[in-house]
Amino acid sequence: MFIVIDGLDGSGKSTQAEKLCDHIESLGMTYVIRSHPSGDNYLGRKGREYLLRQGSWARILASAFYMLDVIRSVLYYRWSKVDFVVFVRYLMGTGYLPSPLHRIAYMVFKITMPNGDHMFFIDVTPEEAHRRIEENRDEKEMFESLERLTKVRGRVLELAQRREWTIIDGDQSLEAIQSEIRGHLGL
Repeated sequence: MFIVIDGLDGSGKSTQAEKLCDHIESLGMTYVIRSHPSGDNYLGRKGREYLLRQGSWARILASAFYMLDVIRSVLYYRWSKVDFVVFVRYLMGTGYLPSPLHRIAYMVFKITMPNGDHMFFIDVTPEEAHRRIEENRDEKEMFESLERLTKVRGRVLELAQRREWTIIDGDQSLEAIQSEIRGHLGL
């Protein structure tokens, strides 16, 4: 089963994916988890490097390396011989591109890349995402100001309205979010 957990920076995507994988393992099943940008390859590391910079070139390069990192993960891991493949940040990374390019990039990715069996969008308010980022991060990425989180949320929430996404309230407790995800998966 291919599961996607996506959302704004600070929405709890990685936390929820890790909790889900712990649960999957406790049930005696296997999984692969991929988070983007990933730190185990050149593309992911370069994407992360450019996310920590400012300026339009850094934004373009961060987006390009992000997309290449996701494509690499699909090629290497999507068809792994495991029970679950969990991707953190997949299609919604396109929402960080300027409008209307974000819609075009989303459609290109959606048409050319495999779609998840279950795709969850954790919707957190920009204020809550910003608060979490301020509390938990030493280094902030270029998109992690309140102003940018607000802009990006508008774009990704528009994309998440499509029928393939299950939108989950990310302002609720970690346990409530996890319970909702497991409920949809029948776990």
